[in-house]
Amino acid sequence: MIMNQPPKRLDGALLVCFAEITDAVKLTGEPTHRRHEQVLSSARALAICQYESENNYYLFYCDGNWSVLTDTWHLNLSEAKHQAEFEYAGITKCWSAVN
Repeated sequence: MIMNQPPKRLDGALLVCFAEITDAVKLTGEPTHRRHEQVLSSARALAICQYESENNYYLFYCDGNWSVLTDTWHLNLSEAKHQAEFEYAGITKCWSAVN
């Protein structure tokens, strides 16, 4: 199922790029994300965002409605994309830039 386009901001951060988790993407199982001490299942989509007052990037793990489930912090865009590929093999070809 194709998701709607993400909003221009997620958790107050500006959207840089996004990717839907499709059948072409393989969840590697590394690392395990937790929220409120419960293990999270696979995200439906990923978004890389940046807060206006910061130079670093956040990799947001989102549900099917673009609600942020958890995130990871990265020094630059390349590191955020590398982390995404480490966790979701094949995601590199799925990134879309914000228009």
